[in-house]
Amino acid sequence: MGKLSTHVLDITKGKPGAGVKLALYAVAEGGKTLLKHAVTNSDGRCDAPLLEGEALQPGKYELVFAAGDYFAQQGVSLPEPRFVDEVVIAFGVADASQNYHVPLVVSPWAYSTYRGS
Repeated sequence: MGKLSTHVLDITKGKPGAGVKLALYAVAEGGKTLLKHAVTNSDGRCDAPLLEGEALQPGKYELVFAAGDYFAQQGVSLPEPRFVDEVVIAFGVADASQNYHVPLVVSPWAYSTYRGS
């Protein structure tokens, strides 16, 4: 049985992004369905997988990270409107028996992701 997980790395500090709010959505032709809200822990990770076992199904998903709010809470001087605010990572799960790790590497000016395991 597979699982879905994430973590956040704040590259302005070179440390985990602790306290980042995120939301996970399932995406279908009819729209999006909110599956879960979470907040990253001191290691920049969620305390438990976002989805695992039967809850992880093949399909399209979105992770939405409140990166702008995180940087504002860190005291980073940000322009208004923020250049990086909500980071949306749209991805697909083809084989729900595998692990999908979808990390966010972020600064107030750039972000990236990759598929980990």
